[in-house]
Amino acid sequence: MSYVEVPGAKVPIRMWTDPAQVEDVAMQQLHNVATLPWIKGLAVMPDVHFGKGATVGSVIAMHGAVCPAAVGVDIGCGMSAVKTSLTANDLPGDLTRLRSKIEQAIPVGRGMHDEPVDPGRLHGLAATDWDDFWQRFDGVADAVKFRQERATKQMGTLGAGNHFVEFCLDESGSVWLMLHSGSRNVGNELAAFHIGEAQKLPHNQDLIDRDLAVFIADTPQMAAYRNDLFWAQEYAKHNRAIMMALFQDVVRKEFKKAKVTFEPVISCHHNYVAEERYDGMDLLVTRKGAIRAGSGDFGIIPGSMGTGSYIVKGLGNEKSFNSASHGAGRRMSRNAARRRFSTKDLEEQTRGVECRKDSGVVDEIPGAYKPIEKVIEQQRDLVEVVAKLKQVICVKG
Repeated sequence: MSYVEVPGAKVPIRMWTDPAQVEDVAMQQLHNVATLPWIKGLAVMPDVHFGKGATVGSVIAMHGAVCPAAVGVDIGCGMSAVKTSLTANDLPGDLTRLRSKIEQAIPVGRGMHDEPVDPGRLHGLAATDWDDFWQRFDGVADAVKFRQERATKQMGTLGAGNHFVEFCLDESGSVWLMLHSGSRNVGNELAAFHIGEAQKLPHNQDLIDRDLAVFIADTPQMAAYRNDLFWAQEYAKHNRAIMMALFQDVVRKEFKKAKVTFEPVISCHHNYVAEERYDGMDLLVTRKGAIRAGSGDFGIIPGSMGTGSYIVKGLGNEKSFNSASHGAGRRMSRNAARRRFSTKDLEEQTRGVECRKDSGVVDEIPGAYKPIEKVIEQQRDLVEVVAKLKQVICVKG
């Protein structure tokens, strides 16, 4: 489908989904965003759903301003995936050991490494520039600066919620490694701090929703936010790179005889800010639950822990600000999922996948998400499908 434009808004609200299928609270958030004085356009992805201030699954373009809540509280959250030389025939019948080895290598949930991971000992990772990256932590907000020890030990860890590490097969039987994570606690705390700072500013006192508070260009507050934002986005990118290197090490050791090789890693943020130019104007584009899909850009659009995911290539549709969805998107809240589904339902919906099937992950059950195939179909003018993947192992936080 192409987009539908919502009438009555100050700026175009282009939706790659049926507006009638969008929950009322999410639709209200979209209209709220469209009232901001600095906004130049709003693209709504098929996985759109209610979020803090701004919906998840929206791309917001502003001139001279940025809204921290429109970035997402997990700054830099995103995906990485890599195709391997392994095939389905190389896999053992019982995947329990392989899942256990992944969980041993990559701490999940609130876990962290006992000591910071040394990138120099990981295959394929550059050992340079890390000192500069950590030195720049001295320049982040004082409210978070004391968290450096935890931040270094959480580098290369998964986190909880909808974050995951997966072993997948494509339709030809090739094995892919995939993971989803972000900037861990430090990014979340930086986001919360700056949202609070923005809410104190005089120009934000009359907004329709205080969570839509913005920073204005050429102010000290904007400069401080941009510094912390871009550092956290880099942290998230490094976090995924280290996890992927740890994941690859597990695969090399477990499939030593196969002498596994890996294609270049595909990586993309889906909670971030980028400086981009449209219609002759420099804009700050926030993608909250959306990926960049410029012409030829590779992206990753995951489904849920029992369905599958897609590797895509962007078509460069400027009507969406060169964007596409970041996943299937939730169709019910975590609490609603816990009320509706049981561990028996989880077992049924994840049959054939080596993963947790306990009450702690019922809120991540496939039934709590929109059908990924429909989400892909709704954005055929935004991306083309390169590969369809189906997980055989899913490690959840």
